[in-house]
Amino acid sequence: MLHEYNMNDETFMHRALLEAKKAYLKGEVPVGAVITLDGQVIARAHNRREELQDPTAHAEILAIREAAAKLRSWRLVGATIYVTLEPCPMCAGALVLARIGRLVYGAADPKSGAAGSVMNLVNHEVLNHRVSVTSGILEDECSALLKQFFSELRDI
Repeated sequence: MLHEYNMNDETFMHRALLEAKKAYLKGEVPVGAVITLDGQVIARAHNRREELQDPTAHAEILAIREAAAKLRSWRLVGATIYVTLEPCPMCAGALVLARIGRLVYGAADPKSGAAGSVMNLVNHEVLNHRVSVTSGILEDECSALLKQFFSELRDI
């Protein structure tokens, strides 16, 4: 289910990119996420797998946890998540389980993207919730940060 571009999408994706840059500076894969509700940021996070030694410490999972704690509800109905990279299967599943209304992502992930690239968990016909998707917002900036990170990693 595709969703129309929203004028705020670039603004909030810039905020997600700021989170991704925090991850980059820590030597983490530079992915950032921001969750909004009614046009207000309610959560933000970046990848922290290395820092926490936790395979589930993806930006999306950490942001969902923060938003749920803030709202005191696991149901994030009406919320939008902005992510610099298309979610993996774990994160896509979490978006569905959290009942997030909309996903906006920057760069597609042709290796493990689960919002349309490799598979489409966020709109799977047997699941009880569907997430509206807008892709390609600030795609060049999101992709460039990831490419720079992996290029530097290979040079080490």
